[in-house]
This record gives sequence, C-alpha cells and structure tokens, in this order.
Amino acid sequence: MPDDPTVVKRILRAELRERRQNMPAHERELATDGFTARLQELVGSTGARSFSCYLSMPTEPNTRPFVNWAEANGLRVLFPVTREDGLLDWTVGEKETEVAGLHGMPEPEGELLGPMAINDVDLILVPAAAVDATGTRLGWGRGYFDKTLGSMGKCPPVYAIVFDGEFVEEVPREVHDQPVDGVVTPTRIVAF
Repeated sequence: MPDDPTVVKRILRAELRERRQNMPAHERELATDGFTARLQELVGSTGARSFSCYLSMPTEPNTRPFVNWAEANGLRVLFPVTREDGLLDWTVGEKETEVAGLHGMPEPEGELLGPMAINDVDLILVPAAAVDATGTRLGWGRGYFDKTLGSMGKCPPVYAIVFDGEFVEEVPREVHDQPVDGVVTPTRIVAF
C-alpha cells in the first residue's frame, strides 16, 4: 500500500464506490429503513430543531425518507448548494424541485441563503465515503464540507452518514481534513 495519503484515499474511494454500486437493491432498501430510524433517533436525542442534510445520489445512503419526515414534522432543513468558488451555499428548497449541481449532485431549488446560513443549525449531517473511530472522515475529494466545517467558529455536532461496512478501522488523514463528532449507519449511532 502506498504511503501517500492522497493515493491511499483515491484507492479507498474507488473500492467504496464500487462496493456501493454493487449493493443489492434489497440491502439498499433495508439500509434506507435503518438510516431513517437512526437519523430520527439522532434528531430526537440532540433536540435539533434545524439541521443541514444533503440530498443523496442513488448509490449513497438514502436521506430522502428522513428529510421528508423532518419537513412533515416542522423541522427546518438546510440543503447544500455547490458553488464554483469551492464553498457551499444553502437553501431550504422551497420550490420542491431538484436540479443537478456543479458536479452532478442533486440539489434542491430555492432561495440561496448564503454560506453563513449553516451557522444557524443545531446539527450537521454530511456525506462520506468512510469514517474511522477517531472521527476522521473520508469525503469524495472535492473538499466542500471540509472547507465549510473548517470555517465555522462555533460548529454544532457533525455526523457522517455511511453504510455499516464504511465505518472502518482507519482512514488516511491530511491537514485539511475536518473530523466529525459521530457516525450514523443503518444499525447504530456512534458519537466520538
């Protein structure tokens, strides 16, 4: 295995991406039910009335049933919107439609609230390729969430959402990588 963390990350991302693409539909459906239940538990245990959450791609942990539950229960959900300058903007997605963002990621349409809007949430839910027990998160390599989290003066709890097999022993860490406070899988919530 190479020593360069950038190379190790690239290899690990490729393996995890392939694993996600090959996941059987039945396993994905069971995982979605688990994610929804665990995320509801997390919101309940933290008392969060507002949080940020991404809209999932087809191979990612499915956040949509949870987001629908949250909105139906009067919780405020901020969604990330990618910008060309490498920062994230935020919206509540009041138009209830989705568009493909800069990198093909689904993003809701709505009034843009600016990068600072994230400072008003009680909880941040982020995507990840993998997370280890020290809270090191392996993202998908564009750095949007690392920049966002690194720029926050007072950051609420941050939880990464991954499949059970993506909560791993060790993830390579570089200086710019921002740790998370916990991980949510279909079967458990782990706080670090």
